[in-house]
Amino acid sequence: MSTYSRPRPPADRSRHHVERAEAALIGHYARLVRLAYLTLPPALGRHRRVLAAHGTVQRSLRGVRRGRREPALPAQRGESSSDYAWVRLRVLRGALAEGTRTGWWPPRLSARHALPLRLPAVLGLRLFPRAGGAGELALDQALSEVRPEVRAAFALLLLDGLPSEAVRAELAQADGRDPGGAVRAAERLRSAHEDAGALLRSEEFDPCTVHTRPTDLIRRRRRARFAAMTGALAVLTCTALAVTSGPPDQGRTAAPVAGPGSAVVDPARLVRAGHGGWADSARVDFTVWPARGSRAGDRALLGRALGAWASPAGDVTVSAASGTTAVPPSAPARLLYAGEADGDAVVLLHDGQRLARYTEPGPDGGGRALDLARADDADVTSAAAVALTRGGGSVRYLTAPWIATAATRDLLDPDAPAQALEVAADGVTPAVPRPMAGGGCGESWPALQLRSSRRIVERHSFLVTDLGDLSPVHLTYTPPPGRGAPARQPREATSGPALVSWARSVCLLRGMRGTGVRAVNDWAFAEQDLPEEAGRAVWTCTRVDTWRGPGDILVRFRPPARALTAPGTVVARRADTAACGRFGQHMVAQARWRAPSGRWYVLAAGSRAVTRIETAGSVWETSAGTTLAVPAGREAPVTASGLTRDGDTLRALGTG
Repeated sequence: MSTYSRPRPPADRSRHHVERAEAALIGHYARLVRLAYLTLPPALGRHRRVLAAHGTVQRSLRGVRRGRREPALPAQRGESSSDYAWVRLRVLRGALAEGTRTGWWPPRLSARHALPLRLPAVLGLRLFPRAGGAGELALDQALSEVRPEVRAAFALLLLDGLPSEAVRAELAQADGRDPGGAVRAAERLRSAHEDAGALLRSEEFDPCTVHTRPTDLIRRRRRARFAAMTGALAVLTCTALAVTSGPPDQGRTAAPVAGPGSAVVDPARLVRAGHGGWADSARVDFTVWPARGSRAGDRALLGRALGAWASPAGDVTVSAASGTTAVPPSAPARLLYAGEADGDAVVLLHDGQRLARYTEPGPDGGGRALDLARADDADVTSAAAVALTRGGGSVRYLTAPWIATAATRDLLDPDAPAQALEVAADGVTPAVPRPMAGGGCGESWPALQLRSSRRIVERHSFLVTDLGDLSPVHLTYTPPPGRGAPARQPREATSGPALVSWARSVCLLRGMRGTGVRAVNDWAFAEQDLPEEAGRAVWTCTRVDTWRGPGDILVRFRPPARALTAPGTVVARRADTAACGRFGQHMVAQARWRAPSGRWYVLAAGSRAVTRIETAGSVWETSAGTTLAVPAGREAPVTASGLTRDGDTLRALGTG
């Protein structure tokens, strides 16, 4: 990296330098728009964010004229680089200022309210970048949770390759808050996401390559039809207020305001999202689910559901998932569904942190029921479906509005194709088989394979399975490390290798029913050639994450087996650990194995960052690389440990 100096600013008192700045803007337009797009707040929505990014860049040279003194910025490679750096600073300052603006009106609202239009403007269409895969989604979610200065620092570090001190200086000149803290947070974000630079350069974050969709055509026609009527009503309303309003001292009392207790049980106070809001939202979770179902307007049913949550009567059975409180909501809840399912009336509510399912049985049923489960920090996969009813060995789901197709798949038969489901218009699936409710695994393990709409992400299919809670569990897979490849990240468990891995792992889930599990990842962290040419074994760590936050792991050694679903040997279990997850990416495990000859060995394997494994105890041995195999007696005490490339020592999990 070249050294940095402070050159003469390109935009001085000559027209020549203004033209150079304009040339830099045109030549680096795509880079500048991407920087603005990443810096702007995701809460704008993708359409408004795309337009705001282009507008920020196009207005960056506004006011540049002869006699104006502009700040200089350290250059990278000569004068042309200085021109780009100077324009980049103006774009960055504009994007940070745009993020705090409260009066940014999208063209749709500007036209309706006759406010000044901010260019560029797109009428009648929605623009959004092409969606990426699971890695891009995870990075986008992480970026949405940090402040604009951190996103800007992240972009400057990865896209422009600036060193930390240069990023800190640029943020300071752009009037950013706490530049040093922003750079440190961006560096932590970079270390938490492998291939972050490649992800950031993908089309997910490219506002110059966009898809288009029409806005709500029916709503547009209605707006045009009722525009005149709305204006007339506004005039009449103002006139009526002028006639009825009087001085405040005429003895009139204000109307009583309902307190929190009455608000949470009032069906009229229920929050209802628009039917198309999920396609243009920075958050794709339960907050954008529209109210669906044939009884969404049944105020009596909704009132009984809210009353059961606020103050359950004696005939209401209340159950809460692990780690979920049963206290009433503190504010009006959001209505997700109210309708009939399997002869019962079902109401599904969301208070921002929890899901509540109220069930009112039909004539042949028993008492009423209220089931509660945590749903905080849900996303496109963990908010993709909710169990409406269970019974007779089957479950019926309500799918999210962004689910385009649904199918069932047997996880114990990875070669069998998925069977498509006919989902109703309101998102309710047919009754599908559920995994065995007993302690066994059975001959099949049904799962749902869902595909998200292309309006939010392309070619995104994922697996969920029922473990007895309101939300099904999201299943992911991390493949073994490739030679010379960067560290792998969890991905959707829909590929052939992922399905084969889950065929050997899914039976481990049978003891996790009703424990508040959110997601399970199957990580093949190492492969090992066994002694005596006995084949190739796979070391797997299965991590179970709960809605409460803590996670448990099971570490297995899987030698070659004839049965496709043979689970292997569990060599270690840990509860409430960060191992095998985002904050515990390095590990070593050991197991005792008997070769076909009858000889016993101690085997050990480490994840990608392990450079050496050694044993201590009755056998002392050292092996460079990620695996070790040493002969040892069946009862000989042996302990393995690994050394990472950063110099950290990892004690092996498992039995030696």
